[in-house]
Amino acid sequence: MNVDKAKKRILKRVQRGFNGYPQISVEYFGKTADMATEVAITFLSEENGEPQIQRFTSDKDVREDEAIQSVLLKIIERAGANTVLENRVISVC
Repeated sequence: MNVDKAKKRILKRVQRGFNGYPQISVEYFGKTADMATEVAITFLSEENGEPQIQRFTSDKDVREDEAIQSVLLKIIERAGANTVLENRVISVC
């Protein structure tokens, strides 16, 4: 799947806002605020539930990595998430 198409489909899910659980959160990390080299996707099945976290890393920007963006979209779709949250600001670590 094209990286732009995957990003648009994720954005559509984010724009729906909070619709209850299950919930998925996507957060980006990097050494600088300009390039995200890691993404963490967190799944919550219910409020105050135990979060399940999966991380993906890349040498290049994960926001522009077609394979990683496609995997994120597939995880969101298969989890049946009612709510998708995305932190677009890169957390510097």
